[in-house]
Amino acid sequence: MKKLLVPIALAAALAAPGLAAADEAAAKSNGCLKCHAVDKKKDGPAFKEVAKKYKGKADAEAKLTAFLSKGGKIKVDGIEEDHKTVKGGDAAVAGKIAKWVLSM
Repeated sequence: MKKLLVPIALAAALAAPGLAAADEAAAKSNGCLKCHAVDKKKDGPAFKEVAKKYKGKADAEAKLTAFLSKGGKIKVDGIEEDHKTVKGGDAAVAGKIAKWVLSM
């Protein structure tokens, strides 16, 4: 059994950076990086700040996924506007992006 666990753990560790890159690519292709950056504020908060806001909340992934797929209100330069959704409101893509952001 132990002989089987080591290769599985190694495969998972090697796959993780590829999955993160795919999730970042989803964020890029959906225009998220126009207003957000990983670690600095642009028009929107840094993804690390978003992750910090949701840290420890049991429903964090579900709430962020819903926000990204269905939209919501945001303030930009003091003006309230609608946050853009992922293309087509695709909850699966929104979930990937949410997991990626929350992993920071």
